[in-house]
Amino acid sequence: LALMMTRLGIAGAALGCLLASSLGLGCARLDAQGRETLVAQGRQLFADKGCYGCHTIGVAGTPIGPDLRTVGARYGQSTLARWLREPSAQEATRHMPKLGLSEAEASALAAYLASLP
Repeated sequence: LALMMTRLGIAGAALGCLLASSLGLGCARLDAQGRETLVAQGRQLFADKGCYGCHTIGVAGTPIGPDLRTVGARYGQSTLARWLREPSAQEATRHMPKLGLSEAEASALAAYLASLP
C-alpha cells in the first residue's frame, strides 16, 4: 500500500507539474509539495519502524546507534536510500539490521533523513 501511495503521489506530482507547465505556472511549488509529502512519510516511517529504538535525533531516541540529527549534511539522499535498503553497505563498524524496507519506504525514509540539517 505504501509503495502504491508513493507511486501515485509521484505520478500525481508529475501530472500536476505537466498541467502547471502547460498553464505557464511552473513546477517548483508542486515539486516542493511533493518533497514535503515524501519527507513527512519518511518521518512517520522513522517512528513506525522503530528507528528511535537505536538512533537519536537530538534528544529523542536511544543512543545505541549514531545520532542522526546532522546525517543530511553528511550524506545525500541516494546514499542514505542505498544504506537503508542494504545496511551492509555501511561502514564495517556499524551493525544496523536489514529492515526489509520496500523501495518506496527506503526512498521516503532517505528523504526525511536527507532533510535533517
